[in-house]
Amino acid sequence: MRDSSMIATPTRPVQRLRDRPIVEAGAVLGYGPLFNAGVLYHAGVYHLFARAVRDGYRLGDGTGTRFVDYVSDIVVFTSADGHRYDYGYVLAGAGIGGALCFEDPRVQWVEDGGGQRLVMTYTRLPQPGNGPWRVGAHHLRWNGERFELDEATGRLLGPAGVANKDAVVFTLADGRVAFIHRIHPDMQLAVFDDLEHLWHAPDDYWDAHLADLASHTLLVPSPGALGIGAGAPPVRSEAGFLLFFHERRADGSYTMNVALLDETTGRVRSRLPEPVLEPELDWERAGDVNEVVFVQGAHLDGDDIYLTYGAADRCVGAAVASVPHLLDALAAVARERIA
Repeated sequence: MRDSSMIATPTRPVQRLRDRPIVEAGAVLGYGPLFNAGVLYHAGVYHLFARAVRDGYRLGDGTGTRFVDYVSDIVVFTSADGHRYDYGYVLAGAGIGGALCFEDPRVQWVEDGGGQRLVMTYTRLPQPGNGPWRVGAHHLRWNGERFELDEATGRLLGPAGVANKDAVVFTLADGRVAFIHRIHPDMQLAVFDDLEHLWHAPDDYWDAHLADLASHTLLVPSPGALGIGAGAPPVRSEAGFLLFFHERRADGSYTMNVALLDETTGRVRSRLPEPVLEPELDWERAGDVNEVVFVQGAHLDGDDIYLTYGAADRCVGAAVASVPHLLDALAAVARERIA
């Protein structure tokens, strides 16, 4: 992955990998938009988990949903260098477990009983009339050649009956498992004894969570912004976890932002006040939803973080972040707050 074109400059902590998408819309037969992709580096290969919209959808008439016959699966691409990706296979098809759509996958390793589990979180769109969108989750298996969905592990995470999405899971320094989710317009944090506790959290856990939602709020939108949500699974650094997240501004555009989380509590230690990436290129500014960069994947490579993001709900872009530069900027913000 590492080459001179990918190293973030001292004046900009995050910069694009290239001026074209790493995955274009229409790159897979039977699908149009390919976007909002998580990433995992495994067995010497980059695995890109993208939301893939089936051909045949159309714009709505303005009285209901934005699009009609809009159905999405999760498909996997692979790359040896993080620049050039080849299509592999469908990982999760709409209809599994009653889902109308699988949207916006994040893939993350989570410590579990001394080992690790590979967890995919996503937004699960139900069949019409079956409630709001929820956070869906499955364990994934590696069969030596590709990843497989462990269908028996499928769960809906978070409080029942409440619209909820943009979830990531990570392990805190003391071994507990943290779950970041988004009940509009804020981001919330829930902490569990272990992964099993998260997977089978009783109703009374979520009842208590909802009853005191303000105390579980992790981040709120900037003044005037419309909403905020987790992006990529947090990346561990020497100063804590780096959380890349998205924010929807008052004009409707989506930007990439960064906060630093405490490694033991998961709470925010510092947050950059300005975006680190925003829609600028034509393919980020015009698509099915205009003016969008939507971060979802992160892979730590030395002092750099390889990032993947959806662009205008049509394609996938990539960027690279400098860890030292981000930590310096976050430390400066923390000092200013104290002063």
